Amino acid sequence: MTARRALVTGGGSGIGLAVAQALRRAGYDTVIAGRSKARLEAAGGPYVVMDVCDPASIAAGLDKAGEIDIFIAAAGGAATAPVLKMAHGEWDRMLSLNLTSIFHCAQAVIPAMVARNWGRFVAIGSTASVKGYRYASGYAAAKHGVLGFVRSLALELAPTGVTANTLCPGYSDTPLIDGAVAAIVAKTGRSVEDVRAGFAASNPMGRLIKPTETAAAALWLVSEGGAAVNGQAIAIDGGESA
Repeated sequence: MTARRALVTGGGSGIGLAVAQALRRAGYDTVIAGRSKARLEAAGGPYVVMDVCDPASIAAGLDKAGEIDIFIAAAGGAATAPVLKMAHGEWDRMLSLNLTSIFHCAQAVIPAMVARNWGRFVAIGSTASVKGYRYASGYAAAKHGVLGFVRSLALELAPTGVTANTLCPGYSDTPLIDGAVAAIVAKTGRSVEDVRAGFAASNPMGRLIKPTETAAAALWLVSEGGAAVNGQAIAIDGGESA
């Protein structure tokens, strides 16, 4: 395989880090991106500091990273609140971080892929891309938007040699879920074990998804074997969304 260069946003932890590690093991020249320099350094390997909510920061990061063949948009975050009590600012933050950021990244990185007639754009969505969740309307709305955006993007890119797809993992064993568990424990007084078991119960397999399982799907999508897969929402959720 001719070494291709990949960039993974949100690559300092969780699913982004697992994807980056899988790409490196497979021989891809992989750069991770994120806002925390300390976290990126701790993750190891080449990195660029990048805020995906800031188009200027995206452009600067891509300039430092060099020519990118594979872009994995894994940066994101979740916040919970009942719809009728959600602050407008929190709604805007969920859309900016989880949806608009992917639009900005696509506009910045895909033109060069099209010019080379080869590229892979993979957005990390969620089961919240295909179903609703109580107290997570902002996150679910953004993740639904990611899927709609990527499907539309894929149709425009179909003749170019560039593909766009969305991976939709269920509740995963990552720092994101740790934060959600801590918040619920603080609000309800339930035990950590009880809250984690509640998240795991949403999966018919009765467990949290491993980040490496989403990484394995990403690795297939960016390979030559995934060349005909375009505009898809691939669930890694043990059957939750079935």
